[in-house]
Amino acid sequence: MENTLEIKNLHVKAGEKEILKGINLVVKQGEIHAIMGPNGNGKSTLLQTIMGNPNYEVTEGSIIYNGEDVLKMSVDQRSRKGLFLALQYPQEISGVTNSDFLRAAMNARSEKPVSIFKFIKEIDKNIKELKMKDDLAHRYVNDGFSGGEKKRNEILQMLMLKPDIAMLDEIDSGLDVDAIKLVSDAILKLKEETNLGLLVVSHYERFFTSIKPTHAHVIVDGKVVVEGDSELVLKIDNDGYDWLYEELKIEPLKEEKPMVYSLGVCARNRGNNGRVI
Repeated sequence: MENTLEIKNLHVKAGEKEILKGINLVVKQGEIHAIMGPNGNGKSTLLQTIMGNPNYEVTEGSIIYNGEDVLKMSVDQRSRKGLFLALQYPQEISGVTNSDFLRAAMNARSEKPVSIFKFIKEIDKNIKELKMKDDLAHRYVNDGFSGGEKKRNEILQMLMLKPDIAMLDEIDSGLDVDAIKLVSDAILKLKEETNLGLLVVSHYERFFTSIKPTHAHVIVDGKVVVEGDSELVLKIDNDGYDWLYEELKIEPLKEEKPMVYSLGVCARNRGNNGRVI
């Protein structure tokens, strides 16, 4: 049976500001959904809400995963069920090595502990495929990493945890052309091996060209205003959003600075690091 994430009439606010205003979306395992739209219109909010960021409050609607109410789950329960979020702004965790972090996360999702031999073999293989530094396993999580290294480290976590549905929040920003190809190839390989489902936020047509979305959704002012497939991605890349504003007779929102939340914020609210265990 395909794993299915169903979002119905989702309304979300941060503080007193309503951000999402009735999102409807169905994502099945094996599908690739491009989430597009101008900055400040709710794309990241959608992904953060699905994963359980406590800074966002669901005021109406539902998120159902395989018939279960996601909104009643803690962050770690959502991860154990097979959901994953690659952060737009990965945080540094000093004092915790990548190997300890990943093995603890994998063990939390397994019925029995992952053998050290299997773990080392898997992490070494993925580090090599992503062309990351050989000592990565022994470095503290994202500590002293460049922006590109942090993004590839998010993909490494995804490769190790093998979720059913992964959400990628501008994972390609800050990557050069070669790194985008590496990341795209790794994502597609995992999809082929596990039938991974994807929700992908990006502003770059090059990235979407590489991973070839099966569905595309444009969010404006907290609502999905148009849907399509990879052809819609190309139209947005070629023509921008002006045609959409004109067609729908809506005014573009002013861009706002994105909110950046540390893992510590989620830890204080949820009792864990907010995502992987």
